[in-house]
Amino acid sequence: MEHIIISIVEFLKQLSYFGILLALTIEFIPAEVVLPLAGYWVYQGDMNLWLVVLAGTVGGTFGPLTLYALGRFGGRPLLLKYGKYLFIKEKQLAKADDFFEKYGGSVAFTARFLPGVRTLISIPCGMAKMNVITFSVYTFFAMLPITFLYVYLGFILGPRWEDVGALANQYLLPAGGLVVVGLAVWFYWKKKRQANKKEIISFKAFNTRKK
Repeated sequence: MEHIIISIVEFLKQLSYFGILLALTIEFIPAEVVLPLAGYWVYQGDMNLWLVVLAGTVGGTFGPLTLYALGRFGGRPLLLKYGKYLFIKEKQLAKADDFFEKYGGSVAFTARFLPGVRTLISIPCGMAKMNVITFSVYTFFAMLPITFLYVYLGFILGPRWEDVGALANQYLLPAGGLVVVGLAVWFYWKKKRQANKKEIISFKAFNTRKK
């Protein structure tokens, strides 16, 4: 299967940067293959690093919108029935659902750093009818550093670009962990702040009644 995907990406190379954008818009073509290979093309001198990163980030934002639309307009029954044709497994979908339920709409950003969740998280975002502009902005700013990492490693490794996946995970997994911890701290702080506000309001109301 990987050989077929590489052949498709090689064909799309004829369209230059637009080909990279297009490849990443097609969700069944994994970014983990496209971006390191594009980095290798930079190594060969065929493309510019920053234009590849830009094309990859834009494509990496458009691609999730297709799954977002599936979730928003198709719903869970459609996905369970036809998801197998898009390589969507029920177990993966359930994992993405759980992650969304726990952390809310911000997962459109944070989940991009977590293997096994990053692709399918778009579906529960769509099912929850998250604002499409907010979803796109979160996705863009998450995909920017991820795209740079994969392309840059492909550029550095050159002919060994196929080793990028394992190497990138060494950076993305700790980054994902830090993002999730940061998110948990932020939620805790926000909840604590709301609780403090309620206490202050209750205290003021109590003092007003006493007067």
